[in-house]
Amino acid sequence: ALHLDNFKGDFLNILIFFAPSDSRFLNSCAGERALQERQRQHMARGLPKQKPIAGVKEVIVVASGKGGVGKSTTAVNLALGLMANDQSKSVGILDADVYGPSVPKLMNLKGNPELTDKNLMRPLVNFGIPCMSMGFLVEEVAPIVWRGLMVMSAIEKLIRQVDWGNLDYLVIDMPPGTGDVQLSITQNIPIAGAVIVSTPQDIALLDARRGAEMFRKVNVQVLGLVQNMSVFQCPKCSHQTHIFGSDGAKELAQTLGVEMLGDIPLHLNIRETSDKGQPVVVSSPDSPEAEAYRRVAAAVVRRLAEHPR
Repeated sequence: ALHLDNFKGDFLNILIFFAPSDSRFLNSCAGERALQERQRQHMARGLPKQKPIAGVKEVIVVASGKGGVGKSTTAVNLALGLMANDQSKSVGILDADVYGPSVPKLMNLKGNPELTDKNLMRPLVNFGIPCMSMGFLVEEVAPIVWRGLMVMSAIEKLIRQVDWGNLDYLVIDMPPGTGDVQLSITQNIPIAGAVIVSTPQDIALLDARRGAEMFRKVNVQVLGLVQNMSVFQCPKCSHQTHIFGSDGAKELAQTLGVEMLGDIPLHLNIRETSDKGQPVVVSSPDSPEAEAYRRVAAAVVRRLAEHPR
């Protein structure tokens, strides 16, 4: 659990670290350099040292600035795609969306984790993927009415008090936004890279950009963007309609100077298989939708190899 003094220190660091540094606030280059040096000193002094998760080689976070863009579905199918592309790799999923955990439903898992002799929680497993979620620890419809410190304490337990075994990749399904959970995770564990999920419309892209900039602020490399619900194809006439606009995420990726990892279509098959707890990558492996997720997974692995942490 985090102590109040640490929380106050983190809050001060955040204020200093994210302080505006444009010409409205700094009158000279010397002033800007002085501010940057203060930022560096405060960050070095106040932030917790990152500690790897036991047994986990690389951590990939899947994030979005806004809810409802298909982030959790993307995270689950990304994890399954990583394993489908290379069955020698072991992959796990951590559902860090404390307020709205979706992984239990998506992975068709219920029940409470068992404890090991070392009092660590054993992840629940389906499709060969060990999973941990707050959804396993509370009633299915119970609301999580917690303040920030309690949430961060819960995240710490989900990370540190779980027997993950040996994993090549741990995919973390982050909550939407840029708040306590994101900062707590990025400050406490080494992250190999972040995948940003967005739909193509402008209102979602604004928040996706905020999410990408947040990861840059905390020195987490952005592996790239996934454009979800990119196009709808009528099942009867095959006419394609860009319901949420076209190429918005591609344009944002160019603006940010990051890679476009792939497009995921708006397809009934993805929604139906997700609702049944049978993700499309495993339930319809030969479908174009599953292939789209596997391409994203391959792009993520390539980006990790190009820019190892």
